[in-house]
Amino acid sequence: MVEILPSVLAADFARLGEQIRQVETSGVSMLHLDVMDGHFVPNISFGPPVIASIDAITNLHLDVHLMIEDPDRYIHDFVRAGADSISVHQETCRHLDRTLRVIQGEGRLAGVVINPATPVSALEDVIEVVDFVLVMSVNPGFGGQKFIPRTLRKVEALDRIRSRQALGFRIEIDGGITAANVADAARAGCDWLVAGSSVFGAHDPGAAAQELTAVARDAVAVKV
Repeated sequence: MVEILPSVLAADFARLGEQIRQVETSGVSMLHLDVMDGHFVPNISFGPPVIASIDAITNLHLDVHLMIEDPDRYIHDFVRAGADSISVHQETCRHLDRTLRVIQGEGRLAGVVINPATPVSALEDVIEVVDFVLVMSVNPGFGGQKFIPRTLRKVEALDRIRSRQALGFRIEIDGGITAANVADAARAGCDWLVAGSSVFGAHDPGAAAQELTAVARDAVAVKV
């Protein structure tokens, strides 16, 4: 099932609880939370206390994307805060296999992220371990960037690997997803599509999430 994951980074933090309720009532099942440390990426966003506050007001699946250096140091903090899935960047993990297994050992889904310049081949030795792969379709660190179309080739490559090896990992995409490209991303093989500005930048975030979901699911529906 194709899912739209509203990205909290694009929300109005003065109205965060209200906006989360809007997308929750629209039928989404997951929220995406970008954690930035000001080192691996230029910006700083939020940490475990904010995630714990969100976890306290919603039953939605919390998908935590760690755009940070040395993620191993903080995994347990994010687990305690309420993360249901945690993704780490291939580019930051010296011992990626071990990091993924630590996350899974905590009973959470473990994902690996690749930047636009990182090839799918870098995941060859962990592809059977991961629960999901997150393809960055913009360079990480800033919201509201323009979608990089060539990243869909990575999604297609991952989908072929998944089919050829009969693996069950999900494919996620993050960056610049809008009504104009969400269908292409779904057709390429994405299961989880992160949408920030196109949801929380809309007058009605709930309606925007519903529209994106409908377009994405229609794109992969089997026509009889």
